[in-house]
Amino acid sequence: MVGDGPLAPERILSGKPRDEDVALDTSLRPHRLDEYIGQDKVKDNLRIAMTAAQMRGEPLDHVLLYGPPGLGKTTLSYIIAAEMGVNVRVTSGPVIERPGDLAAILTNLQKDDVLFIDEIHRLARAIEEILYPAMEDFALDLVLGKGPGARSVRLSLPRFTLVGSTTRYAMLSPPLRDRFGAVYRLDFYDPEAIAAIIRRSARILGVEIEDAGIREIARRARGTPRVANRLLRRVRDYAQVMAGGVITEAVALEALARLEIDFLGLDEVDHKVLRAIIDKFDGGPVGLDTIAASISEEADTIMDVYEPYLMQVGFLQRTPRGRLATRRAYEHLGLPPKGPSPSPQTALWDNS
Repeated sequence: MVGDGPLAPERILSGKPRDEDVALDTSLRPHRLDEYIGQDKVKDNLRIAMTAAQMRGEPLDHVLLYGPPGLGKTTLSYIIAAEMGVNVRVTSGPVIERPGDLAAILTNLQKDDVLFIDEIHRLARAIEEILYPAMEDFALDLVLGKGPGARSVRLSLPRFTLVGSTTRYAMLSPPLRDRFGAVYRLDFYDPEAIAAIIRRSARILGVEIEDAGIREIARRARGTPRVANRLLRRVRDYAQVMAGGVITEAVALEALARLEIDFLGLDEVDHKVLRAIIDKFDGGPVGLDTIAASISEEADTIMDVYEPYLMQVGFLQRTPRGRLATRRAYEHLGLPPKGPSPSPQTALWDNS
């Protein structure tokens, strides 16, 4: 099972949802596409696709959303349903354990409903086989009985839209990927979009916050709305207890320093990954499994949780021979530059 792993169950910078996020995500979730901040290309393409489907009187084509956790894939599924004026049914790959589980979900859908399957890459192959005719022909193939007397029955399903979400696009089987009419990648948000999200969330939560305080939280939010909202709540708590409830630049800096989050949004876990590559393996290249073993972490967790942002800020490179710490990583850790020059793409949160 892919999770945050032993190093990060309480990690505030993880984009993966935590129990404490459920109520917060629900209250802060935008309900319409116009309220959804960032991901402009995805929004524009979705708006065109939904408008065209409505003009034809058809359900929206099946949609696959992929990208790092915490970027708003679940929120977009709710927005799609709201914009199309239909209901949404939410489930996840690990929950659907048997073909009968999926059959029960499919047969309870109403015409044009949206079915959202989170972590769709974790569906068992046997369950995928049932999903194929449901997506293509809106039909459910069932086998009744066992042995020589078994017979196959095809049931018609109402037309529906499947919205799949995954952080591991490469793990989806090609037959499943090919059945999605639209595939969209969600990228990390730029600081301006994150600042706008924090400002909106602060308004909804009734938090008094200055622009400088917003900027300090935004630059540490790793381009991830879920992390931004989580940090806002932690800084709000500090401001309420220690600073009269107002989040100024100084208050944000002090609160975030207590959380041990540096100005680029890296914490001790990120530092541990980078230092393992630099100190133990001379900066790399080194294989993912070797890194995982050296810090007692799961390889999948490093790939899903830590690597995407470390690559985004230019601290880590993937090569055919393994992971490589860049010169920028050495400089950020205060070590003598030794790695290769960073990629031409400058990190979004670099102040140089």
